[in-house]
Amino acid sequence: MKTTGKAASNMQDAKATGRDTRTAVLEGSIRANVPLRKTFVQANEGGDSRHGPLKEFVTGRDLRGLKAYLLIVAACSSGVNGWSTTRDSMVWARMLDIVDTANDQSARTGAWRALLRLRKRKLIDCHRTGTMITVTLLREDGTNQPYERPMGATEEERYLQIPGTFWTTGRDEHLDLPGLAMFLVVAREKNWSSFPLEKAPKWYGWSADTHERGLNKLLTLGLVERREKYKKAPLLPAGVTKTYEYKRTAIVQPRKAKKAVTTGR
Repeated sequence: MKTTGKAASNMQDAKATGRDTRTAVLEGSIRANVPLRKTFVQANEGGDSRHGPLKEFVTGRDLRGLKAYLLIVAACSSGVNGWSTTRDSMVWARMLDIVDTANDQSARTGAWRALLRLRKRKLIDCHRTGTMITVTLLREDGTNQPYERPMGATEEERYLQIPGTFWTTGRDEHLDLPGLAMFLVVAREKNWSSFPLEKAPKWYGWSADTHERGLNKLLTLGLVERREKYKKAPLLPAGVTKTYEYKRTAIVQPRKAKKAVTTGR
């Protein structure tokens, strides 16, 4: 039977969007906040370098790969399926918004290539069976070690939290690569921390310009707030220097766990 123009239009209107798909995946993970080891963003002090795996996404201009990785962590870190998730390659493509700019076959290929880049960085394992792709989390520091949920007991186990609403309300959709990288940097630290531009290459592995553009993007989108702080500077003409401190705004702060309701007998 021939499909009428009206029926085709109705079908298109009913088709799931990328955000719909991300929301459905996150609802299945049963977590209000997604934990991510801080060492993904920046290595702890004492090693040869402070750079974390995040650097490779920024210097490699891989926004799609970074978004894919964060969604995989969100989908798998509940441990419901043993740190793994299996989806059709078109679902992966729609989750990453690839279907908006490519035909079906190109979208499937684009999704698989994004996942292969993550495997090369030793952040996930993945394999295909027909059109189905299974992804398994590895440790966030890129050491190719099996994933275990971070518990926060040691420096290596410290983690930041990203609220599930970051994706379900579309906060991620307006962030470019510098903005998303700096969102993770700010989330890694305590509220009202400073992020000096001149420290960016040593601390994170990207340029001061990228650092600044990311912070400005977050301010423009209302995802961080900024305040001024003044420090004594005896060797400067004014005797004082100004710095900025940042924190996440309420809309992207981790959600507090709901307290269990008990009833008397």
